[in-house]
Amino acid sequence: MENRKNLCAMIPESLHAQARTEQEQMDLTLSQYMEMVLKQHFENGGKNMANGTTRTLAFQVPEELFERVKAHLKVTGLSQKDFVIGLIEKALQEAEAGTQPEKGAAQGAEAQAQPERETAGQAEAETLKEDVQGEPA
Repeated sequence: MENRKNLCAMIPESLHAQARTEQEQMDLTLSQYMEMVLKQHFENGGKNMANGTTRTLAFQVPEELFERVKAHLKVTGLSQKDFVIGLIEKALQEAEAGTQPEKGAAQGAEAQAQPERETAGQAEAETLKEDVQGEPA
């Protein structure tokens, strides 16, 4: 194993918070995370970090979902990054092809049901008006 050296640097608090959030989400030690970031930077000739050709997506998920993803990654041998990028690319291809994934279809059904609820709500309001006034609205 290659000898290791410590690297310490002062960075803005906002950048520190972003790095720590991503590091924790990736379930890496700080040393593993910094090594990964620096390797990616140098393997890409410093281009990705310098000119913005890649961006970081970071988000939190429920613990149960996180554990399910980790178990899936262990079985498939995929990296977390490759897995998530694959899901995003698949969803975008479906959207661009005009097909709706299940969630999209559910959202469409929800939007379609909304006018029906509004109509039912209006009818209920008119019935209440009748009861109060004693005659049809």
